[in-house]
Amino acid sequence: MELTHRPRRLRRTAQIRRLVREHTLTTGDLIYPVFVMEGEDQVQEVPSMPDCYRYTLDRLILELKEVYALGIGAIALFPLIPEHLKDNAGTESYNPEGLVQRSVRAIKAVLPDLLIFTDVALDPYSSEGHDGIVKDGEILNDETVEVLVKQAVSQAAAGADFVAPSDMMDGRVAAIRAGLDAAGYTHVGILAYSAKYASAYYGPFRDALDSAPKFGDKKTYQMDPANVREAVREVSLDLEEGADIVMVKPALAYMDVIAQLKQVSDVPVAAYNVSGEYAMVKAAARNGWIDEKKVVLETLLGFKRAGADVILTYHAKQVAQWLQAGLD
Repeated sequence: MELTHRPRRLRRTAQIRRLVREHTLTTGDLIYPVFVMEGEDQVQEVPSMPDCYRYTLDRLILELKEVYALGIGAIALFPLIPEHLKDNAGTESYNPEGLVQRSVRAIKAVLPDLLIFTDVALDPYSSEGHDGIVKDGEILNDETVEVLVKQAVSQAAAGADFVAPSDMMDGRVAAIRAGLDAAGYTHVGILAYSAKYASAYYGPFRDALDSAPKFGDKKTYQMDPANVREAVREVSLDLEEGADIVMVKPALAYMDVIAQLKQVSDVPVAAYNVSGEYAMVKAAARNGWIDEKKVVLETLLGFKRAGADVILTYHAKQVAQWLQAGLD
């Protein structure tokens, strides 16, 4: 049989495959989420996240020097807040001498060009473990947004390049933008957790920060995993309110959402490769069931193929090392 079309011709050698490759993964695509805690000269592995650590600030700076040298230019900073500093209103979140604010200043003093994305939400600071102020079992929206604005402005004052509201309160992007602009931080961007789902994949993260809700769940403010049109609406609202980057969280089970949002967004789309996704890969790799490197790179490339411009991943440092070593 005579074959006119032979697509395998474009797969024949590694050089041809590189030449015609449609999507590529680079360190410039990555944001590295890191955990900071109080104290000195301490590093603690997160039990449910092998090879992922909480660092005291002095040790975190050493880690970030290595990461920056590998070509990773951005981090997302998450704090482990001592229990005695937590309250229902999350007042520690906007303390100018709080852990995040001190950390941002210290990191910028050593690595001024490293981009810092700071989390804007109350759950690390909340005695109730929720992303907002609680009253009679209800998460209050507008009262929470007032605190989020204070938090975002304090982080900008410390030197954050982007604030990243992960709380899913209505109207918070517009309020934060107005608050930043009024305080003179027009240059500080907003990465909005626009489509953040009420997902079972977040467990290890809450382990890392001791931030699990003390009652109930987060389904009244995080999205139903069944919904896609709602994600489009959320992104549209965040774009109207001034978001500079929009994000889908989690990523692995939501690549269809990433693809749809890419079609409607005129700003970059980020994907968060969350803690549960990371932990599953690590567990399978440690049991010898998968090739960790190949699975991680294939997964992150899948996010790019779906439409992600930016990827937050705990694998970032390892990926940078692999990329530096060269790929087929």
